[in-house]
Amino acid sequence: MTTAEPALTLTATAPVERRLQIDGSDPAYGDWRDNLVRDGYAIIKGAVPAEKVEGYADRMYSLLEGFGLGYDRNDPSTVHPDKLPVINEKGMLFTYAACHEDFVWDIRSEPRIIEAFEKVYQDKDLIVSFDAINYGFANRTNLPKNTPWPHQDQDPEKPGFRCLQGLVNLHNAGPKDGGLIVCKGSHLLSEAFHKDMKDEERIPAWTPEWYGYTDAGMKWLEEHGCAWYKVEAEAGDLIVWDSRTAHYNVPTTSDVDRLAIYTCYMPVAEATQEELLRKKGAFDNRVGTTHWPNARNVGWNEAKRNGVLDTIQRNRPWKEPQLSERAFKLTGIPYIKAEA
Repeated sequence: MTTAEPALTLTATAPVERRLQIDGSDPAYGDWRDNLVRDGYAIIKGAVPAEKVEGYADRMYSLLEGFGLGYDRNDPSTVHPDKLPVINEKGMLFTYAACHEDFVWDIRSEPRIIEAFEKVYQDKDLIVSFDAINYGFANRTNLPKNTPWPHQDQDPEKPGFRCLQGLVNLHNAGPKDGGLIVCKGSHLLSEAFHKDMKDEERIPAWTPEWYGYTDAGMKWLEEHGCAWYKVEAEAGDLIVWDSRTAHYNVPTTSDVDRLAIYTCYMPVAEATQEELLRKKGAFDNRVGTTHWPNARNVGWNEAKRNGVLDTIQRNRPWKEPQLSERAFKLTGIPYIKAEA
């Protein structure tokens, strides 16, 4: 099975209206965008139709079972590192070309998900990130501890609203189910926070587009009235958040596994030709790009278990995607200009 890649050459069209600014200048919209502006996150109900959610969850479980290591979704005792591909303590599956599995691309192509980002940017010419997928197992007896890691996914030296992150839940995420926790309103105080904390030693990070909050930083947020809130959502809902919003994920304390697909889109007009070429390379090689759709960082598919190469390596997805014309545009490839 091969990926369909329609031969398209496109030119980005200009936005009709101004994109969301999230700087105090936005009008009232009367919809979820008001929540995003005020709180730094929002929920778009039913972004994936209810009749399709269970099928996506089934395919996400099937990917794990397809490794043939012994995992069985119906047997909690098989939630064990030896019976699973390499998944980190936060539940992220980065490698094995998992971010290009057919069901991941099908979710990225869901019209109501794309429309939500079009609404924010007032632009239909979007590109999508090739981000990780997340398994938050209810039975964590044999898994590493998932400790809090409060952070924002934006360089403090580059303020303002730059990126809207998103994830789709394939299972309900109630108060005891694992999932996203956010610090309400922290996005609007981000610039003031980093001004006050500029002399504090930063937590080491592999990219400047990640900032971890220390105990002193957490105290600052509390003193400035920012409260942490576990986001509750139903299967098929899309959660979006400003990348300046402090957040992390928490493990479930219920018997419900967390299944989530990260979805982040941005206008192709905000990506350079160099970035689009790098993004094309990521697509061609079926590697990830983190949450930045313009491929600021490109990942790899080489999986390591306990510091050594895993016995299973995949450079192509278990099931290759069949991209529609709309989905292929999201790769950014059709917007690459031919050399003169």
